[in-house]
Amino acid sequence: MSSRIQRCFQQLQASGRKALIPYLTAGDPNLETTLGLMHALCANGADLIELGFPFSDPSSDGPVIQRAVERALAKKTTLRAVLALVRRFRETNQTTPIVLMGYLNPVEYMGYQQFAEAAVSAGVDGVLLVDMPPEESHELHGVLRKAGLETIYLVAPTSSPARMAAICAQSSGYVYYVSLKGVTGAAHIDIDSVVENLARLRQQTALPVGVGFGIRDAESAARIAAVADAVVVGSALVNHIAELEDRTDHDQAYLQAQTSLIADMRRALDAR
Repeated sequence: MSSRIQRCFQQLQASGRKALIPYLTAGDPNLETTLGLMHALCANGADLIELGFPFSDPSSDGPVIQRAVERALAKKTTLRAVLALVRRFRETNQTTPIVLMGYLNPVEYMGYQQFAEAAVSAGVDGVLLVDMPPEESHELHGVLRKAGLETIYLVAPTSSPARMAAICAQSSGYVYYVSLKGVTGAAHIDIDSVVENLARLRQQTALPVGVGFGIRDAESAARIAAVADAVVVGSALVNHIAELEDRTDHDQAYLQAQTSLIADMRRALDAR
């Protein structure tokens, strides 16, 4: 039986479209607003959502997402609270895949088995742990796979073909290619380098390949979509959300306006 993530990419491929994957930090500015933003992103053309659960040392993230994490932690946003948020999202949306993205420590603290069971029960589809390399993830990987969760890994621009092969052997759902050397939110993407490395990566896997880091606007999203199966946007969106007032009564039209960047990217992807 195919997963929600697999069905999403199959449907997109059949229609000749590329996946648009926005990232949100759960709990920024509060969990109620995050829920509204998730629905607004879907209304604006998101195909899949990466939902970050906050951790105090987000080592791969730049200042924009670091500040979002700090705001979420100040609201005492926990991994359990994020799972409860996904459960609420699933009350009205059963189709959009949700990938939890974050760092190992909160999962380790909860316990692999308990986390996997709680994630599946809540309606999570995949897990991406930034600081969990495949060489160290055999136990966790086995638990997640057995529970039916896709396991997504990052591939860096510096990854050798052998390293790419090792990562792809563990991956399911899709592979996340990091478009540049550095943290999230960096400004410059070398498209020629992305094209070259994606060609090597596709020799190692038949999975869809998403590209993230440094995608800031509709133009950069369209350029990446020309060579990738999915475009992942994080810091540019989170930067807009930073301007939201910390209140829980934003209506859906207002939240859709705050996520209009995703609507612009959707139009650019569909027009390419």
